[in-house]
Amino acid sequence: MAKSAPPSNPRIVTQAPCRVDLAGGTIDLWPLYLFHPGALTLNFAVNILTECRITPLRGKRIELRSLDTKRHESFSSFEALAQAGSYRLPLAAHVIRFFAPKEGFLIETNSESPAGAGISGSSALMIATTAALARFTERHLTLEQMRVIAQNIEAQIIHVPTGCQDYYPALYGGVSAVHLDVDGIHREAVAVAPEEIESCFVLAYTGAPRQSGINNWEVFKAHIDGDKRVFRNFERIAGIAREMHRCLLSSDWPEVARLLREEWKLRRTNVPGITTPLIDRLVAAAKKHGGLAAKVCGAGGGGCVVFLVEKGTASRVATAIGEAGGRVLPLQVARDGLRVLPA
Repeated sequence: MAKSAPPSNPRIVTQAPCRVDLAGGTIDLWPLYLFHPGALTLNFAVNILTECRITPLRGKRIELRSLDTKRHESFSSFEALAQAGSYRLPLAAHVIRFFAPKEGFLIETNSESPAGAGISGSSALMIATTAALARFTERHLTLEQMRVIAQNIEAQIIHVPTGCQDYYPALYGGVSAVHLDVDGIHREAVAVAPEEIESCFVLAYTGAPRQSGINNWEVFKAHIDGDKRVFRNFERIAGIAREMHRCLLSSDWPEVARLLREEWKLRRTNVPGITTPLIDRLVAAAKKHGGLAAKVCGAGGGGCVVFLVEKGTASRVATAIGEAGGRVLPLQVARDGLRVLPA
């Protein structure tokens, strides 16, 4: 019989940042990118953090708490958790099921991201939780192994295909180009100064949670079913991402703005509901005060919108967005990705 973990065992604390996607989203769903050679996605990590804390308990009892949603559930043992038909906290429960810990513990999760914001709060929390439970169960995983586990478990939870791009900012931080190739997925750190990103962009929450799985699934089905219009749109979206990658490397911000506008225009034609009246109103308000381009984060239908603005106008644009009904969020590039903090 396995011994219970004594209370003196150190607590485990992990953190992972959310992200803002710039170009090439949705095409990171397997196997869509295989039909568009040279596909990549571009994003940057933001200092809006998710956190997982594990505190060992005597015995086998497992306690789950979500600090941001104020939900809680408990199980007498891992076996009881594994046999449960449904969960109040499915993300933590499904990751626990994968790692099958033998000892009891309290797991607490927290996210600074608003609900359904489209900035990959759930994927970042998946990475933080996967890393914490890997350490608790003494599983030595590479970052790429953690990405695969987190992505596959998230697909089990939402019951539709999941893309890969959201996990790389959480793992690495900074600005990323995620190359989607036949021989695998390769993350490249994009050499653009974080300060440049911070001076060029404004991030706002619309207050309307969205479900990425629904919008992505509709587009995914249309592509797989042979919708030629959707295929052509994705072919152009892949091209835009490649062009934007080059422009970011040379800090050609006017061209980045043009490409961002073009990508948003294409995405709006992919599936109904990607934009909303509020999103359109925020984009129009930003444009009057220095906004050059905008797009929704994630799959759309609500959540967050990122705005590319003229240098020196970020404060003015933020004020206009707030007056138009948006909630401006702090935008600071997360220099680091996944971190294991001192207990």
